[in-house]
Amino acid sequence: MKAKLFIFFLGLVFSLSALAGNPVKSFVPQNNNGPKYGKDSIKCLMNLSLYTESYRQWRQSHYKNEAIKDAIQPWIWVFNNCPRSTEAIYVDGDKIMRWRIKHAPQDKKKALVDTLMMLFDKRIKYFPNNYRTHLPQEGYVRGREGIALYQVSPESFEKAYYILKKSVDLDKDRTTAAVLAYYFRDVARMVQAGKLDTLALINAYDTITGYIDANIARYKAQNNMRRATEYKNVKGYIEMTFEPFANCGDLARVFSKKYDQNPNDSVLLKKIVGLLDSKHCYNEPLYFKALVSLYKIEPNPNSAFLIGKMLLQKKEYDQALEYLKKSTTMKDTADLVDDYLLMAQTYLTKNDYPMAREMARKVIRLQPNNGKAYEFIGDLYAASAEKCGKNALTKKVAFWAAVDMFRKAKQVDPTMTDAMNHKISIYKKYFPTKETMFFYNIKPGDKYKVGCWINVTTIARPSN
Repeated sequence: MKAKLFIFFLGLVFSLSALAGNPVKSFVPQNNNGPKYGKDSIKCLMNLSLYTESYRQWRQSHYKNEAIKDAIQPWIWVFNNCPRSTEAIYVDGDKIMRWRIKHAPQDKKKALVDTLMMLFDKRIKYFPNNYRTHLPQEGYVRGREGIALYQVSPESFEKAYYILKKSVDLDKDRTTAAVLAYYFRDVARMVQAGKLDTLALINAYDTITGYIDANIARYKAQNNMRRATEYKNVKGYIEMTFEPFANCGDLARVFSKKYDQNPNDSVLLKKIVGLLDSKHCYNEPLYFKALVSLYKIEPNPNSAFLIGKMLLQKKEYDQALEYLKKSTTMKDTADLVDDYLLMAQTYLTKNDYPMAREMARKVIRLQPNNGKAYEFIGDLYAASAEKCGKNALTKKVAFWAAVDMFRKAKQVDPTMTDAMNHKISIYKKYFPTKETMFFYNIKPGDKYKVGCWINVTTIARPSN
């Protein structure tokens, strides 16, 4: 095969030489970096053709057949003698060198890894710009270099880190998804090795997720869902890698500075809230500040609900209720139930029993099988018994209404049966006695309307 290629190629070269008049001059590029095809253009083109054909066969076999062995020597000659001939030398050379490293004896691997790294340096030197866009491509090439080093020489992760960092610094939101993934993995490894502190990881996370979000938005706008999904997957990987690192204090320390510089940046605020929420850093003052700032810019019921919950923790009940009321337009039924239950508890704290009951009734309208709401109303009635009565009878009748609610609770939610039976047995002891009922002309089984704020009709029952 080599002989046929050589004869064909030699004929092609001499034909071109005859047409051009000067074979060497015809290959000289319009710059000061020397001839495109080196000092011996014929030999360069011959070796270029030999390696290219063998490489093509290897690629077509999905990099499995023996053609790679025929590609190596002519590729080395081209790499050393006419490095400006074509950028394919470096694109193909990446795979060629990886194959050589994989199959080399251990004592030869380091030298081959160094050659692989030199390959990327030369690519940047001789082909600094992308052939399509004509824009600088050092960032892209450094990214390929960092990934290659990390893969073929995992112990060189520190060197790979600086290469990948340079790539990301150069390309920013144009960095490929693969480079962002490898860069963050390497940052995490540097932290684990004690070569970087946790704050470096947090800053890298902040920067990288910003670039990822920008790419997701860009590719969605282009309706390129394949690329958008690629970046989404990388974001998921980065968040999973980040999870074991950074405590709440570290996160708050880093993002407090960013918040102080841009307190009205909705993108930043969403990131702060989302990150602190994912780490359950609810007690960090920054979480509350960012949440309130975000609500002022983009008010929505879910944010109002979170703010209300946090204000309850601060015992600022009136302000909490204002936000909880604003959150009642939430679409998720479960969230609404939580909202109304929180308001019910807040009104109870404020001793506003009628409003507390009204919130519990809203829960029941949303979830008829919510036994907790019925239990809550029963507790309200029991707590009001003494206050709602003026004599031995009226100070006891609220317990009838309370037990009614406890029975309803276990009826709609059988899992509460034991707990409700226990409460019923306790509060039945506080029912009016037969003697008291007789004195007030009340018979067992009579309908009785409990007054005060309770204002419900129940059935009279004696305690004994």
